[in-house]
Amino acid sequence: MPSDFMFKAISGLHRALFKASGGKLLNKGAGMPVLVLTTTGRKSGQPRSTMLTSPLQFDGKVVVVASRGGDDRNPDWFLNLQADPKVEVEMDGSKRAMTAHVADVTEKADLWPKIIGPHANYAGYQKKTDRDIPVVVLAP
Repeated sequence: MPSDFMFKAISGLHRALFKASGGKLLNKGAGMPVLVLTTTGRKSGQPRSTMLTSPLQFDGKVVVVASRGGDDRNPDWFLNLQADPKVEVEMDGSKRAMTAHVADVTEKADLWPKIIGPHANYAGYQKKTDRDIPVVVLAP
């Protein structure tokens, strides 16, 4: 498993190329749209941005998965949006204010098959950890 430093370095390079191209370069990852999610740091109160892929979008909503590659820890961006669900999403060349919520058991039961059907990597991540990987819905 790559270190946190590697994740941050790769994410930073990806973000720089994505932004420099206005979202025209590196806007797909593993067949999914790439987005920049900006949360408010739960400790610092400062904006924190991370690159993510979205396996599912519907009705103006964007779904992201807090998989962290199957790590036993939740990603920092997930912890941040739990503390403050108001987020910004940059996707398809535009920025939108959105509100995040973690899918409850019933909602996840509906969304999970739609996610892992075309994107089996998420099922593999779930098998690597005992933690229940959260599914997050971002809504306008």
